[in-house]
Amino acid sequence: MIAHARETAPAECCGVLIGTRETVTDARRSRNLAGDPNRFLLDPKDHIAARREARAQGLEVIGFYHSHPHSAPVPSATDLAEASYADHLCLIVGLVGRQPIVQLFRLDGGVFREESWVVTDATDPGAPV
Repeated sequence: MIAHARETAPAECCGVLIGTRETVTDARRSRNLAGDPNRFLLDPKDHIAARREARAQGLEVIGFYHSHPHSAPVPSATDLAEASYADHLCLIVGLVGRQPIVQLFRLDGGVFREESWVVTDATDPGAPV
């Protein structure tokens, strides 16, 4: 996701998070159809393809990611206004500082609440990276 954000900067990138309520197992890139580089609009074809792929694996789309190339990685008013999946995750990659900052939020009761998270090595699910 960080690589995706860097590749598309100064425009925002976007993608789909796949997994279960407690675990993100995959992140799928999506095309950004927004005409404004400071917005994102997930390509519906990519969204549908991700949903089908997730379902085939016994998983589901549990959220989305995007980047904030020019601001902190916190949900904007637009992010909240356009959120349509109840209880979904929103991962944002911020590129403002020297190092990218990644923050995770869950939509809860109409507001985004920050979530704690741990990255693990896919080859050893118990090993933090």
